[in-house]
Amino acid sequence: MKRFTLAALLMSMTSLTQAQTTDKTFAEKLGYPKGKKIIIMHIDDVGMSYESNQGAIRAMEEGVANSLSVMMPCPWVPGFVHYMKENPNVDAGLHLTLTSEFKDYRWGPLAGKPAVKGLVDSEGALWKGVGDVVKNASPDEVEMEIRAQLARAREMGFEPTHLDSHMGTLFATPEFMQRYLKVGMEEKIPVMFPGGHNTVAQSQEKLVADQLQMTRKVGQQLWAAGLPVLDDLENSSYGWKGPESGDKSPEALQAYKTERYIKALDNIKPGLTMVIMHCTTHSEIFPHISDSWPTRQGDFLAMIDPKLRAYIEKEGIVLTTWREAMERRKKAK
Repeated sequence: MKRFTLAALLMSMTSLTQAQTTDKTFAEKLGYPKGKKIIIMHIDDVGMSYESNQGAIRAMEEGVANSLSVMMPCPWVPGFVHYMKENPNVDAGLHLTLTSEFKDYRWGPLAGKPAVKGLVDSEGALWKGVGDVVKNASPDEVEMEIRAQLARAREMGFEPTHLDSHMGTLFATPEFMQRYLKVGMEEKIPVMFPGGHNTVAQSQEKLVADQLQMTRKVGQQLWAAGLPVLDDLENSSYGWKGPESGDKSPEALQAYKTERYIKALDNIKPGLTMVIMHCTTHSEIFPHISDSWPTRQGDFLAMIDPKLRAYIEKEGIVLTTWREAMERRKKAK
């Protein structure tokens, strides 16, 4: 399941203009130390299931994960919001959700089906695939659902620290992305968008010069709107399926994923980078939701692995959150 296709989006964008360049990373502009890797260890898909909630909670309380985003249309959102009310410093954003990808476990739009008919499939749920959303939904419907998800969060007493996109749907077309950026800028909520040097994103997405120019242009627009901006994005962990041996024991998954995260962190350049993961605890039920359980369980086990914490400390990597980045942006020039 491809979670983010920045290159495909940028190939379709027109009217490129020269982006403002700067010798400073966005991390430096936010006041973080020059030459340091500033990392947000970010968990997606919180609220999707009980196991997703428990994986996120334990990865943050026992491990090195420090940020997350919540899928507001999903059944286990109340359970996590109740946890947040007891732990108000949790760095929690909205994992804006326009798809419902599983066969037997599904959810619908919060705006109401009559209001966003283009987002709803024949089962009355959100479409399973990004392509179906692109084919059937209008930008107005997309924005309406984004705002409905934000409204529900606020009704529950949850003010998100940032916005990002489930399965990369909001990056599927320029029109969708513009609505995503618009809501973030209007509401003064940071948005996940790699607008800096994009060293890792360039490698993973095979970005060419014009595409990099466009990401930096958007980054400057977000900065000008008073929001913090990512220098880079590491989004490959969902594709780390497990050891080649096929061993899916907790010990094998943990060793494999920890090694992959260490390699990924080693390849990251100085600046503010978000590292995306999906943490779940294992149960008898979750494999009936998704066959992705090995990579999700492996992510959780890597986050609580003392070897990963030791590597981060040894390398002098600075862990930060979207909340702290926004606080710094308010003070930055």
